[in-house]
Amino acid sequence: MKVSNILYIIAAAMFSLWAGTVVGQNNDSVPVNDSILPHILSEVVITANRSASRRFTTAEAIEVLKSKAINQNQLRSAPEALSNTPGVFVQKTNHGGGSPFVRGLTGNQTLQMIDGIRLNNATYRFGPNQYFNTLDVLSLESIEVLRGSGSVQYGSDALGGTIQAFSKDVAFNESRKWGSSMLTRFFTQKMEQTIRADVNYRSTKAAFRGGISLRNFGNLMGGDTTGIQSPSSYHELDFDVKGKIRLSSSSVLTLAYQNVHQEDVDVYHKVELENYAVNKMDPQNRRLAYLRLNQNLDAGVFKTLTITASLQNTEEGRESRKNGSSALRYENDKVRTLAFSTEVFTQSRDIWSANSGIEVYNDMVNSTRTDTDLSSGAAVQKRGLYPDGSTMSSIAAFTLHTFGLPKWIFTAGARFNTFVIHVEDETLGKTTLNPSALVGNASVMRKLTSASNVFVSANTGFRAPNIDDLGTLGIVDFRYETPNYNLKPEKSFQYQLGYKYQGKKLKGEIYLYRNELYNLIVRNKVAGDSLDGYPVYQKENVERAYIQGVETSFDYMLSPSLSFSGNLTYTYGQNLTKNEPVRRIPPLFGRVVFEYRHSNLWANIEWLAAAKQDRLAQGDKDDNRIPKGGTPGWNIFNINTGYTWHFISFDLRLQNLLNKDYRYHGSGVNGYGRSASLSLHVRL
Repeated sequence: MKVSNILYIIAAAMFSLWAGTVVGQNNDSVPVNDSILPHILSEVVITANRSASRRFTTAEAIEVLKSKAINQNQLRSAPEALSNTPGVFVQKTNHGGGSPFVRGLTGNQTLQMIDGIRLNNATYRFGPNQYFNTLDVLSLESIEVLRGSGSVQYGSDALGGTIQAFSKDVAFNESRKWGSSMLTRFFTQKMEQTIRADVNYRSTKAAFRGGISLRNFGNLMGGDTTGIQSPSSYHELDFDVKGKIRLSSSSVLTLAYQNVHQEDVDVYHKVELENYAVNKMDPQNRRLAYLRLNQNLDAGVFKTLTITASLQNTEEGRESRKNGSSALRYENDKVRTLAFSTEVFTQSRDIWSANSGIEVYNDMVNSTRTDTDLSSGAAVQKRGLYPDGSTMSSIAAFTLHTFGLPKWIFTAGARFNTFVIHVEDETLGKTTLNPSALVGNASVMRKLTSASNVFVSANTGFRAPNIDDLGTLGIVDFRYETPNYNLKPEKSFQYQLGYKYQGKKLKGEIYLYRNELYNLIVRNKVAGDSLDGYPVYQKENVERAYIQGVETSFDYMLSPSLSFSGNLTYTYGQNLTKNEPVRRIPPLFGRVVFEYRHSNLWANIEWLAAAKQDRLAQGDKDDNRIPKGGTPGWNIFNINTGYTWHFISFDLRLQNLLNKDYRYHGSGVNGYGRSASLSLHVRL
């Protein structure tokens, strides 16, 4: 039976389970002493409204992935952790990357954040990129995925949605207390060796935590017909600190620093398919420091004030050399981002609340290139991928409002964003652009019962052209790009219908959405032109498209110890301008898990599956990462188990039990073959 047919059967079974359970239960009377429901109903999310709100009564499609699940299932990286999240499809160009697709969009059309600060910067690329992997997954407390929204809350790039990671927090304590932990993990075939150490301190006036991660990733071992994918290895060294100081009874200062360093990050498909002897990123760095003041106001409707200042530096080095050539190319791009935001939370009783503020971001790009003749040792400096010294500044004001009534919840918000983009190119001259955007959102939620609700929402979004759009010049992937300085913002209008149910044994949700996309910036091939054997492309605002789909997930308690959960995502995209599919649309995909938990023991069996994707745009057909005729469907089975004894936890993962070869659509490497990983976590 084909994987797609199996997935459709699963979808029908999920719908039947929903209908049977919902009809069979008394929705109007949910016991308040139920051990599961109160936790579900009170789960708090931040990303949707920039302030704490209950997930169940938030009129958005939002998922939360906790660090406990990440560690227990031994999810290797931040992108791979998202592969367990409903509605998110993770493409991997290389083992050191991972680009999450949210509602069919990725790269600079999906916003990524850490602790309320944007990761997206002026050089975020169109299409898949590796930047979410510059978050140390072992330092995270949780990841929230807001599907279909984010431009009003956080600005440019959230056409598909917003992914926000939160670092591990620290808390005050009535007495002085020290703590520490250590995690070690080993993967078969030498695919991973990891050590993570943490220390923390808590008192009434101060609290801090610090951690360091040393990680070595060997070549990725594929399934039965692939074997070792070499070169695909890399090394990583990370450290992070976070502290809080109680300045007074009403104010707290948070200080944080994160440093991620990756080196020798091989790009396997370049070596395998494009005649490269060497193609890797070295280094891949991200450094973030921020200060955040939280001040309680309690002055009428004004409740809290939050001020954040941050400095973030990213660096991407790229080293490449073709087979049989003595020419070694080294490119290096650095982006320095300064940011400042201030926001005020206001509230009037339990009826109205709002979060309003201003944000300022400033990016400076330094880009260099050195071509070295290895036979003679001669080195020549050339123009980098981007115009060196380019800057991009963003200034924005936003306001988000929630109105709560006994049976209804209304939300509405707006943002005005303006940009100053300055590009000075040694060949093409100086250019300054001043794009701006005004966006808004609104939703209405109706509480049907104490355990269910339905909502409709509409979100407008935008993506301002960045320096990657304006200043790219050179070889990118399998093409040669030339710049265009007349670009305008991309725009979107997304509307959705959602239903959420939280019963005594069953919780579930289903979302239907459609995203209209306008003024899309796309690469157009310049007819008849080629450089260095690569076709020439230039970006233009010329296309219109839509993406629509269905997302559903559920969790069902079969007994106090046994649960059954699953999710399914279907995405359909059509490019109206070219009358062809939107590029890189994920296939139908889903996940089903049976899990047992009793006392200190837990175990689950997991089924991951994706249907064949043969609905391809011309760009997909030209992409050497996508097999001719489309990416085949696949299904794999994993077993995860663990046991906690006092302060020690053991976790074991058995992956791809049948050793099937498979690939996430659009990826440059195949997935893991049959393998095992074991981790030991000690807490003191």
